[in-house]
Amino acid sequence: MSRPSEPHAAPRFLNRELSWLEFNHRVLEEARDPSNPLFERVKFFCIASSNLDEFFEVRVAGLRQQVAAGVQERSPDGLLPIDTLESVRLRIRRQVEDLYRCWRDDLVPELARQNIHFLAIEDLSPSDLAWLDTFYREQVHPVLSPLGIDQSHPFPHLVNKMLNVVVRLLDPTGPAPVEKLGVVQVPGNLPRLVRLPRTDGRHDFVLLGRVIGHFLGRLFTGMRILGHWNIRVTRNGELYIDSESRLSVLRAVENELQHRFQGEAVRLEVDHECPPDVCQTLLDHLHLGPEDLYRIDGPLHPGRIAAIGDGVHRPDLKDAPHIAPLPAGWRGDADLFAAIRERDILVHHPYESFETVIAFLQQAASDPQVLAIKQTLYRTGGDPRIFNALTTAARLGKQVTAIVELQARFDERNNIDSARKLEEAGVHVVYGLLGYKIHAKVALVVRAEPEGIRRYLHLSTGNYNATTSRIYTDLGLFTCRRDFGEDATALFNLLTGICQFQPMRRFLVAPFELHRRVLEFIQQEARNAQNGLPARIVAKMNSLVDPAIIEALYEASRLGVSIDLVVRGICCLRAGVPGLSDNIRVRSIVDRFLEHSRMYYFENAANPRLWIGSADWMPRNFFRRIEVFFPILDGTLRDRLIHEILAANLQDNARARLLRPDGTYSRTTPGQADPPPFRCQQALLLAAQQRHSPSDPAATGPTASRRRPPRVTVRRRPDPE
Repeated sequence: MSRPSEPHAAPRFLNRELSWLEFNHRVLEEARDPSNPLFERVKFFCIASSNLDEFFEVRVAGLRQQVAAGVQERSPDGLLPIDTLESVRLRIRRQVEDLYRCWRDDLVPELARQNIHFLAIEDLSPSDLAWLDTFYREQVHPVLSPLGIDQSHPFPHLVNKMLNVVVRLLDPTGPAPVEKLGVVQVPGNLPRLVRLPRTDGRHDFVLLGRVIGHFLGRLFTGMRILGHWNIRVTRNGELYIDSESRLSVLRAVENELQHRFQGEAVRLEVDHECPPDVCQTLLDHLHLGPEDLYRIDGPLHPGRIAAIGDGVHRPDLKDAPHIAPLPAGWRGDADLFAAIRERDILVHHPYESFETVIAFLQQAASDPQVLAIKQTLYRTGGDPRIFNALTTAARLGKQVTAIVELQARFDERNNIDSARKLEEAGVHVVYGLLGYKIHAKVALVVRAEPEGIRRYLHLSTGNYNATTSRIYTDLGLFTCRRDFGEDATALFNLLTGICQFQPMRRFLVAPFELHRRVLEFIQQEARNAQNGLPARIVAKMNSLVDPAIIEALYEASRLGVSIDLVVRGICCLRAGVPGLSDNIRVRSIVDRFLEHSRMYYFENAANPRLWIGSADWMPRNFFRRIEVFFPILDGTLRDRLIHEILAANLQDNARARLLRPDGTYSRTTPGQADPPPFRCQQALLLAAQQRHSPSDPAATGPTASRRRPPRVTVRRRPDPE
C-alpha cells in the first residue's frame, strides 16, 4: 500500500536496487543493438529475462519481507523499504514492457528475415498438425499430469519458475454445467522449442506451452475446454541459514534447500490475454496482490529460447569463435612447475585458455613429488576434470583438502553432490563456515624438491569453472613466491582449523582487514593529492555499494584525486556531481563476455600498487565473506595489467556506458572529432591471439576492431568525458 515518504536530505548515494535495474537495462540494450549478431541479441534478451527472475527471487523477495516486518530503517540513499519496493515495481514494469517489445518488434521480425519462424498453432498446415500429434502422443503426453482445482482437489503447488498451463473447463456431467479450473505443469526436462520437420531450409518452431494447450482435451477428457493460458510463478529463492545453528553447514543448507521450491510467491506472470477473474483466482491462492501480476505478450520463461542458436547452424548469426591460446610462458606439454619457477604467469580468461588451470591440477595430482593439494571451490560447474584431479591425488596418497562453499546461491545442490563424491574418494572436505561464504579463489600445491618444500599457487578473480571461463572475463596468477605460499598456508589453516587470524605478508583478507586497508589506500591518495604528489585511483569491479568506501572516494575527489571506476553492475556512487564527485568518472562495459575481473590500482605517489582478487567493494564482500586480494609484483605482468587491460577498459567507446549523476547511463558514441571506435573486448581478443602467434596476422578471433590497445599509462589524467 502506498504512503507518503518523510522528507530527507538529497541522497549522496544511488539506490542499490534501481542501480541493478539500470544494469539489466544495459543488457537489454545489447539485445536491441543491430550491430550485434542476431543469435547474440537473442542471448542478451534471454539473459535480461533470467536476470529479472533472480532479482525477484532474491531482491524483491527481501524487500517484501522487510515491508511485512515493518522495517523502518532507511537505505543509504534515504529510502525506506516500502519506498524502494514501490520504485522498483514501477521500474520493473517499464523494463518488462521494453523486454517484450524487443522480442516482438525487433527479434521476431529479424529472425523471420533469416528464415527462422515461431509459429502459432493456427499457422500450421495439416501435415504439421499430423506430425505434432505424433510428437505429442509419444514424447509429451506420457509425462503430463492434469491437476483439477475444486473442493476435492486443492490448489496445486506451482513450482518456482516452472511453466504451467491454466485451463478453464466446463463440466457437463452434473445437473447443470459447472465451470472449473485446471492446471498442467510443464516438466522442466522437456524442450521448450518444438522444431517442425522441414526440407526447404526453413526453421520453424512451436513453443511447447502452445502444443500442450492444443491437446488439452486429451488430458481433461469429457470436459469442454473454454480457454487456456500459460502462467509462471516466481518464489523467494533465498536460503536462510541461522549463523548460530547447531546443525552442520551441510545439514543446514540441505534443510533449507527443501523449502526453496515452496518459498513464498513474489510474482505471477500470465499470458496477456488471461481473463481478469482467472488472474484474481490465481492471485488469491498465491497470496499476491495486483501489483505482483505481470501480463506478458510473448513467451513466458524465455530463457530456453537461447537454445535456438544451438539448433540452427548459422555461424553468420553468432560471434566469431575464439579458440583461447595458452598464455605466454606456458606450454601444455612442458613441466608446468618449472615454468612457474621461472616467473609468475598471468592468465586472462577467456582471452587465454582455462586449460592452464586444469593442467596445473592434473600435473599436481600425478606428480610423485607433490605432497598436498588444497583448494577452495565456490562454483565449479561440475567439471569432472577438476574433481578427477583431486580424487586421483587422494587415491595416490596425497593430502587433499577441498573447501566447498555450500551456500553459493543456486549452486547449493551441485556443490553438495560434488562434496560428497570428493569425500567418498578420500578427499578431506570442509563445508564452509556458518555466517560466512568462502568466496576466495585459491589452489595450493605443496611439492618436495631438492632445495626443500616449495609451494605453488593459483590465485584468481573467478571460479574454478571451465564453462563460465569461456564467457566471463577473469584473471588468474600462477606463482611460487615464498611469501605468497606462506600466506596461502595460513589462509587454509584459518579455514580448516581453530586459530585466530594474523595479518599476512602479502594477502589482504576479508572480513578481517580488507575494508580497513582499502580505506587506507584511498585516504593515502587523498593525502598525496593534498601534498602535490601524483594521485590516481583506477578500479575495476562488478559492484560498488559500500557507503564508507564511497564517502572516502568522494573526499579523495574533493581533494583532487583523479578517479576512474569501471563498474559492470551496481554502482551506488553518484559520479560527476559538482562539489561532491567532480573528479570521479564511472563507466560500465556490457559486451560479448561478462566483465567479472577485479583490479584495483593506486598511484601511490608514482610508486603504484596494483591488487587483484575475488572481492567487489560491497558490504557483503568486506564483512560476510572470506575474500583475498593479492598484489601483482612482477613488473612485466603489472605493466600488462595497467597499460593493456585497464587502459583498454578506459579507452572503450563502443560498448562502454558512462554514469550520469542521476543514476542513468549514456552510451559513448564517438563523433567525427573523437578517436575512432574502440571496443575493449575485441582489442583484447586480438592482443591474446597476436601474443600467441605474432607472426600470423590472420590468427585473430574478432571480426570488428583489430587495433591492439596501446600502451597508455593510467597515470595520465584523461580529458573530461
